[in-house]
Order: sequence, then C-alpha cells, then structure tokens
Amino acid sequence: MTEAPAFPLKLFNSLTRSLEIFEPVHPGVPGDPARPPEARVYSCGPTVYNYPHIGNMRAYVFADTLGRTLSYKGYKLTHVINITDVGHLTDDADAGEDKLEKAAAERARKGEKTAIWDIAKHYTEAYWADVKALNIRQPAHWSIATDYVPAMIAFAKTIADKHCYELEGGLYFDTTTVAHYGSLARSVVDEGESRIDPVDGKRHPADFAIWRKTPAGETRQMEWDSPWGRGAPGWHLECSVMSEALLGFPFDIHTGGIDHREIHHPNEIAQNQAHSCSTDSGARMWMHNNFLVDRSGKMSKSSGEFLRVQLLIDKGYHPLAYRLMCLQAHYRSELEFSWDGLGAALTRLKRLVMAAAPVRDEEPTEATDRRLTDLLAKFDAAMSDDLNTPVALTLLEEAAAMKKIDAGQKAAALAAMDAVLGLDLLTTARADLRVRPKTAAIGEDEIEATLARRKDARAAKDFAASDALRDELIAAGVEVMDGDPLGWDWQPDAN
Repeated sequence: MTEAPAFPLKLFNSLTRSLEIFEPVHPGVPGDPARPPEARVYSCGPTVYNYPHIGNMRAYVFADTLGRTLSYKGYKLTHVINITDVGHLTDDADAGEDKLEKAAAERARKGEKTAIWDIAKHYTEAYWADVKALNIRQPAHWSIATDYVPAMIAFAKTIADKHCYELEGGLYFDTTTVAHYGSLARSVVDEGESRIDPVDGKRHPADFAIWRKTPAGETRQMEWDSPWGRGAPGWHLECSVMSEALLGFPFDIHTGGIDHREIHHPNEIAQNQAHSCSTDSGARMWMHNNFLVDRSGKMSKSSGEFLRVQLLIDKGYHPLAYRLMCLQAHYRSELEFSWDGLGAALTRLKRLVMAAAPVRDEEPTEATDRRLTDLLAKFDAAMSDDLNTPVALTLLEEAAAMKKIDAGQKAAALAAMDAVLGLDLLTTARADLRVRPKTAAIGEDEIEATLARRKDARAAKDFAASDALRDELIAAGVEVMDGDPLGWDWQPDAN
C-alpha cells in the first residue's frame, strides 16, 4: 500500500485549449467509501471493416493510461468504448461509401464471404485481441453501434424539426442552428472546411448526415426503416446516442485521436447541443492523442502488409514493447515509429523486468522509506500533469533500480507505478518477452541442443567450434547471451 495521491489531476481540454483541474460530474460523498467520486469516460472505438493498425491502437493505449490514472487517483471509473459496425463512410466528412458495405462489396468481387455481420465480428475480435496483447483494461461497456439504431432514430426525431432538413440522400444537420459550431476543430481557424466535400442541396459546407437513405434501386446489407426512408444512421450520430445512454449528459471526458477533433467530434457536439437545447457539449472535457508517424508509409490499411500489432509479434517483438514505446512520448506529441525505436523500447522493457524480478514474489507492504515516498510523490506529480508518462517512466526505472531497500516496500512502490503504466512488471518474466519470430527457421529444442554443443566445445577449449556454433545461431536469428541466466534470446526481425 502507498499513500493516496495528493496532486490535483490536470488534463488538457481540447475544447478550451487549456489545462484544467479535473472535477468529476459525479463527486460522490466525501468520507463514504460506498459512494466514491466517479469518472465517466467515452472513447471513440474502431470501425471494424479491417484490422486496426498500430497508429489506431495508440489511441487506446492513451485512453487506457487515462483510465488507469483516474483509478489511481481514487475515482470509480466507468469507461465506454464503442464498436462502429455501421455508418462510417470512406471519407470522414460524409462522402463516399459506408466502410463496412464497401468491405463486403470488395469481398463479393473476389468471391469471398460477404455477410457484413461476419466481417464486423471478425475484425472486432481481432481488435479485442490487440487490446488484450497491449494490456489495455476492459471498459465497463463495449457499445456496438447496430444495437443502438432504434435509439439513434429516436434521438434524431428530437432534433429533426429545429436542426435538420431532408435531401434526397437523407436527413442532414444544419450546423448554423447551434452556437459556435466547430470551435473544437483547428480547421475552423486554419483551413476552414476545405476537407468537406460538397453534397448537392446542402445548405452549408459543414452540414452533415444524420440519416443516410438507401438510394433507389439499391439494397444495403445493414438498413433500417426510419421517418426519413429506409437506410442507415450517420457515423456521428452513434457516439452521441451511446454516450448519453451509457454515461448520461453531461459526462466527464470524451477521448479520441486528433483526427476526430476536426470533423467527427465537432459534429457530435453539435448534435448534443441540439438534443439538450443548450450549449452543453455532452462531455466536460475533450481529449485527443496525436498521430503515430510512420515514414515507411506502411501505416495505411491500403498499403497491403500494414503495421498492426500481430505483425510486430510475428517479427519477434513483445506487444508490451509497443505500449512502452507509446508511453515514451507525451500523448499530445507526435510519435515517430521505427523498428530501431521499437527495438530500443523492447530493450528498455527487458531491463525493467529484470530490475523488478527480485521483488516479484514479495508481499507488498506500505512504502514508508523516504526514498520511495519521494519518488512516488514525483510520480504522482508527473501523471497529474496531463499524464506526463515520459517522466513517470524514468521514475519507475529509478524505483526499480534501488538497492538496499526493503523488498516489500519496493514491491509496493513498483506495483503502484505499474498499475498506472500497465507494463505488468511484477507478473512478467524475462523469458515471457522472448517472442519467436514467425520467420524463424529454428526451434527452441534445436537452440538448446546447439548451446549444449557449444558449451562442450568451450569446455574443451575448442573456441573455433564454439564461435562457429555461435555464428550459426546468430544466422538463425538467435542472440547468444553468455553469462546471462536466460542464455539466449531471439533477435527480432525489423525487415
């Protein structure tokens, strides 16, 4: 056990462009453990038409770090992540085809299974596998968009008369009917609405679809009856409906990638204002993580073998190395991906796991040693300063490296810090980080046999044979570690 965090939690609110002290909508009852303060968080989840790439997953590492910090600060966390299985078009600004419908059509052209529900299920499960691999905690609710279509229609009915108009293509929201539309987006002051493609009949360039009617003569796999014709909801509508249904308006924090800040989230806010007949944005704070930048161009899902968590694993990198790589940069800073950078993060993770190993099995006791309490206070200050994970990581390393200190207290301090950063230091063994590259042409039994032969050669002072066996293993992607209890490790493939 450690002392309760003392620093106020300050977070950057994209809506006000400023750091703000977090004050929950539901503060609980002071002194009553049965009614703690609650933090309600909604995170924009994936559109399940394809596998998520690692840039997508950075958003969920960020949201998980936020949630872990809120828990660490004593809040009861209610976190919702949605699954978009309908309504998201190929252009975020209401142009193009529905991403799921397009994925089904492409499979049909190839003679493959085309049921949208099966496509959505497959990629949802793949996303959940990545969530587990990155040690992202399960939210209180996974909200599936198609489960809420009747609620979306009901929501749209409440705003249609005052805020919407009909076109041949469906029901559109008039953005001039709400105050300060687009104030969240940088594009309002930087590039205007140039990203939004024109749609015939729209009153204003920024107006967006609430309901998209199925064109005459066409049939969608996902479509429902509505007052505006048979069709499907617009992408922006679902998050307004599900966040209100599961968290209530107003709730505390809405998260998403920085790309959502320009169109999707301003449209959500407009809907929320219309629905509440106020200037309430729905969430008190809006938080956005910056991009993961890949100079190789393999981040895009149109590039073929794009960068996804499973690809990192196939190349021999433990997924927690990618989580650590994300934590090395502040969530509001761009993070450049490189294989060298990921390799360095894996090495850093291995050192942390090795440093924590001596206290893995210790019973944690209250951290009272001044050296530890000072570090914990600095750690709390770092995480309370808009989730400053780069500083927090260095403090974790400092605690892990401490010598001549009570093992139970050290275990408690590491557990407290790691509960926030989510690296599983006290449950992960160094050997767990030894991930076999998919292309490896040698198995562990053969490696052990070769090492045994090398040991015999060294004992016989046949160093030429010993070096040859070492070179043989290196050529097979195996790093020999003389004097290390682990003995050997895979060399991840960065090609």
